[in-house]
Amino acid sequence: MPQNDASDIKQVIAVMSGKGGVGKSSVSALLAIALARRGYKVGILDADITGPSIPKLFGLVDRPEQFKNYILPVKTSLGIQVMSLNLFLPQEDDPVIWRGPILSSAVKQFWTDVAWGKLDYLIVDMPPGTGDVPLTVMQSLPLNGLVVVSSPQDLAMMVVSKTIKMARQACIPILGLVENMSYIACPHCGEKIQPFGNGSVKEAASKKGLTLLAVLPVDPELAKLADAGRIEDYEETSLRNIEPLVEVVEKGYNRKVEGCENCHHQ
Repeated sequence: MPQNDASDIKQVIAVMSGKGGVGKSSVSALLAIALARRGYKVGILDADITGPSIPKLFGLVDRPEQFKNYILPVKTSLGIQVMSLNLFLPQEDDPVIWRGPILSSAVKQFWTDVAWGKLDYLIVDMPPGTGDVPLTVMQSLPLNGLVVVSSPQDLAMMVVSKTIKMARQACIPILGLVENMSYIACPHCGEKIQPFGNGSVKEAASKKGLTLLAVLPVDPELAKLADAGRIEDYEETSLRNIEPLVEVVEKGYNRKVEGCENCHHQ
């Protein structure tokens, strides 16, 4: 779908996993924060309609306003523009009990009916799975790249592999992988404790011809700030470790997608 008259978005980057509970939303938020701190104009489209986390992470409670025929995103303290269905609900814990076609329609409206303005990057926080909404995003939005997130377990990586195959079938360029919740750093000696064992993401990335771009720890400080809606105040390890991912996003992705005969990403 083309951009509307009130939007001028240069790059659209999706953050996806296929597996729930691996931290897609926190990775999306950290990526947006890192880009905003580099001076870019950034937005986040929360495509996880039934399980949105982005407003909570940023402490957003204001209802989106309307300008002419468009909806205006809500801005964070850093100026990141956010659109999420949770911003329209009377209570943040109200459930969204919709069937697939309606969920997909809502995501499309976040693209067609929102006045995003001029953005260097729009980050799309995807829902888990490979169903209606991820398919809608891949088929309807002009994605410039996909970031895949997994936790270290073999079970998680097995499910995440489905996302990788889906992206390749849809001819979406995969920028690389992020291993989240990889370790806990001992507060006394700094030793890295791996609660889920040695991560399998690096090996899986190598087998699939992809790059492991970031290894992020379980950080109590990040969890504390996220729960308080102050994730933009975070300054620690995860934000530093995500820098290689930020650099790849800055460079862009313009080579042909492997296995795609009629790829438009040339």
